[in-house]
Amino acid sequence: MLVSAKEMLDKAKAGHYAVGQFNINNLEWTKSILLTAQEMNSPVILGVSEGAGKYMTGFKTVAAMVKAMIEELNITVPVALHLDHGTYEGCYKCIEAGFSSIMFDGSHYPIEENVAKTKELVAVCKEKGMSLEAEVGSIGGEEDGVVGMGECADPNECKMIADLGVDMLAAGIGNIHGVYPANWQGLSFETLAAVQELTGTMPLVLHGGTGIPDDMIKKAIDLGVSKINVNTECQLAFAAATRKYIEEGKDQQGKGFDPRKLLAPGAEAIKATVREKIELFGSANKA
Repeated sequence: MLVSAKEMLDKAKAGHYAVGQFNINNLEWTKSILLTAQEMNSPVILGVSEGAGKYMTGFKTVAAMVKAMIEELNITVPVALHLDHGTYEGCYKCIEAGFSSIMFDGSHYPIEENVAKTKELVAVCKEKGMSLEAEVGSIGGEEDGVVGMGECADPNECKMIADLGVDMLAAGIGNIHGVYPANWQGLSFETLAAVQELTGTMPLVLHGGTGIPDDMIKKAIDLGVSKINVNTECQLAFAAATRKYIEEGKDQQGKGFDPRKLLAPGAEAIKATVREKIELFGSANKA
């Protein structure tokens, strides 16, 4: 069932585990993630970047596909459909399209403007029964053309945003989107601990979940992270499985070129990745 992310994340925070946000890029991605969450009896968040939303012809198409798929596949675990790194305008498009959760990324604005826009969206989301994620600091790397340097968040600014009534908060702690470079310095647990101390029971969000060592993931969860975003890892797994299928010539055997057969190994690779992350995050059997 499609729900806001608030209840699942409040439960995760209290239970010291994290719910995975797995970004969707097409029907195969969505189907693989939903089936695996159901199999693992885990709540799940389907993330949609503005670029992916545009690729799938628009947010209304995405919302209609997800709602129909939940019904057709008889998905009974809690599912949130969430805008990832949304612009101010994108947030309103997703509210209109029927998403159950949005992220407003105001981290590139001066803190006063981030506060003002977030406050406005808090009121709208509360009225609609939607959950809202805000961001302070910068997530390194590039996401839909927005480049971040990975600056750590100011804990006091985090408190300012948290006090507005948002449901979850993404704070930059040295994490980046995409593949982590060899010289990456690791997560700043000092920053995370300071943010946790000032924001209390607020569920915290860790972006850039691909490639962070398992021990760091577990420590982050201990320090209040209740939502972890994964996208690149599913993309890499999908690409590797598809490449193997083609290099082995299976697309030339029988009707191996049929898209349903051609895309199947990649879809199975996504399932395996999601299964592994759900186990790591501790959300299995928490639906």
